[in-house]
Amino acid sequence: MSLSPTVTSWPEPHSPEESDKLQTPEQDTQQASSGDVPSTHREDTRPGLGTLRRAFSRASRRALGQAPGEDTGLLRRSSHFLRSLRRPRDDGPAAAPGGARGPEGPPGVTDGGGRPSTTGVGPEEPGQEEGKSVADLITERQLLAAFEQLRQLETRLLAQKASGTFEQDPTGFARRAMDVCLLYDGLAAEIRAIVRETLGPGGVDAAALAELARVVRAEEEAHPVPPADGDFLLTPRRWRRHWEDAVTRSAQERVRQAGAGDAAGAAEGASGLARLLAELGGSVRRDLRQVRLQVQPAYSAAGLPAWEAYLRAFHGAVAQRLQELARDARGCEQLYVLLDWTANVYGSPDFLGAPDLTLSTEPLPPLLAPSVWARLESDYTSFLETKITSCFDGILQLEQSRWVAAEAPDVLQGLYHTPLSIDIHMLVAEHVKAAGAISAELEATTLRICARALGLFLPRFEKAFLQSEAVSEPHLGASINACEELRTSLLARFPGTFEELEKPLVAAVCVFQKRLLQGLQYDVQPLFRVLCTKAWLTHDVLQPLMDKVVAFAHHLEHVAPLRAQETLQEAHRYVVREYLAQVLRPRERFRGVDRVTGSQKMGLDAQAIGNTFQGLGSEATWLGQAIPCVADILGETYKDDIGRHLETLIGSYPDIRRDHVLAILALRRLGRRRNQRLLQHAQSLLRAAAKAEGSGAAGGRVLFEEIQVPTSVDLLITCI
Repeated sequence: MSLSPTVTSWPEPHSPEESDKLQTPEQDTQQASSGDVPSTHREDTRPGLGTLRRAFSRASRRALGQAPGEDTGLLRRSSHFLRSLRRPRDDGPAAAPGGARGPEGPPGVTDGGGRPSTTGVGPEEPGQEEGKSVADLITERQLLAAFEQLRQLETRLLAQKASGTFEQDPTGFARRAMDVCLLYDGLAAEIRAIVRETLGPGGVDAAALAELARVVRAEEEAHPVPPADGDFLLTPRRWRRHWEDAVTRSAQERVRQAGAGDAAGAAEGASGLARLLAELGGSVRRDLRQVRLQVQPAYSAAGLPAWEAYLRAFHGAVAQRLQELARDARGCEQLYVLLDWTANVYGSPDFLGAPDLTLSTEPLPPLLAPSVWARLESDYTSFLETKITSCFDGILQLEQSRWVAAEAPDVLQGLYHTPLSIDIHMLVAEHVKAAGAISAELEATTLRICARALGLFLPRFEKAFLQSEAVSEPHLGASINACEELRTSLLARFPGTFEELEKPLVAAVCVFQKRLLQGLQYDVQPLFRVLCTKAWLTHDVLQPLMDKVVAFAHHLEHVAPLRAQETLQEAHRYVVREYLAQVLRPRERFRGVDRVTGSQKMGLDAQAIGNTFQGLGSEATWLGQAIPCVADILGETYKDDIGRHLETLIGSYPDIRRDHVLAILALRRLGRRRNQRLLQHAQSLLRAAAKAEGSGAAGGRVLFEEIQVPTSVDLLITCI
């Protein structure tokens, strides 16, 4: 590997001016005499050495954070120093005490006053035959060889210190120790550079990674614990921590680069944010797969936990990136994109795309802090509530547009159909499913929002529909079907949440049923007026009325069966009730033969009404006795049997009252005493019926109670 790219990757420990100063011994001595004393070195009592150590410590710390591109001076200085150490102690004037430094002597090996050092340089450095210094080995990324030479230099320097070689020249020891520290720093910088390049476009250099792992382990074995005497040369370099920090910075750079082109688009809407997160996820996925398949095996021989380190680093980097995106997220869609990507994309077991590669090899902290996640969910639900309300407004507008266009509802599977129920089902299901994919809590919140919005929508829809010009049997039937579908399906699919909507939905159905019956009543009400007249005795005036009932029932065939049966029974009850109302409020009084003929006519009409509704499917068979009982009382020739007919009538219809009995007896014009006996008998029957009604035996059937009977002279005479 060439020197240039490797050299520029080192953080330079000094600025260019400081590098020049380091070449001058006097300035080195001045620099070493200032600064604060670290706690680890305060116990040293050697005169002046603590001050020098503080200076070199600051220089070493500066080396960790210096910009790349300035380390050629460091390498040249270290190279000169190492070449000087290769010279034997007895070679040249450098070993002569008190003599001037020869032309081959190492620069800077002088005492504080600029005099040549009398300490010597020690024995020959290993690897001299190859002619490579430690700096050269670092440049060529022969890290283990460089570390071994550094260890030998460190050991030799400590031995010289222990032998008293530097007693007369403490600054000479300090300068040499500083060179060793700077080379250690250079080796650490090269470790960081290798880590930074690992996931780059150049691919994974397995040999370099294995070399890196071995040198980290070798340093830990060489410097297991801080020395007891506080000597900074033997202080642990903590390269494992530097390696982990380099992995963290590499992951942060990779995550920051991913989606950089879409960062501006993320602020424009959900689609831009989705593209950014997709690119981010793809980049992280590729990098982690590369770590698992290529990087980890290279580190595993030396026991460095590469997978765990990279996993934590990328997890933290992604979390930091999402925190930034969460601060800028606006609107329901962007918030959901963030929540969904966090929970379902990154949190998916197959995020890395292979069953043997997962993110759950160890407990990891939440990708988003609980407070941030709670804020996102809260903001999302606030926007969601507004959005769902707006969606219901849109559904109502669509329905109104169909009403204005006078579009007849479709018939699907034999029933009148409006898109209303499908639109509401899709709206609820879509948002509930989306929320459920993120969390159960958000799903429950979304269900409550949908239920509340639907509860507010129903009365608005009901009012708008009934005020429109589209009210007709088909549209009413379609609306009844829609409400019934919502009631049954929503309650079945989401039990517990939509139960509170059952009453509003049933109430809406009842309103539409009532409006449907009002249409029938409006059509047939004039036809009841000809009943109990002279013309009625000789003509079939009931058939036109029943024809309209049959036409009305034709629409009920396209209504939900349960609601159609309810409506048909209500129509059946209405026809019988109105028929009896005309009988009890006759426009003409029949006597003699006309009364008997009228009784027979009522029997025929009752049979026609019963047959018609039975043919239409009405199950209200309890209505069949009302008209025949009144007809039997009216036409009974054996007056003592009238009481038996009253018993049947009151027993079948416990809602009948005294006024109704008086009106029926008034039609017959019986004598005073007989009327009194029958009335007393009827009152006892009514009291018994009232007790039965109080116990619930009546079954909630109402017929006579809704028939208004006016007070007339005939009724008063009957009472008297």
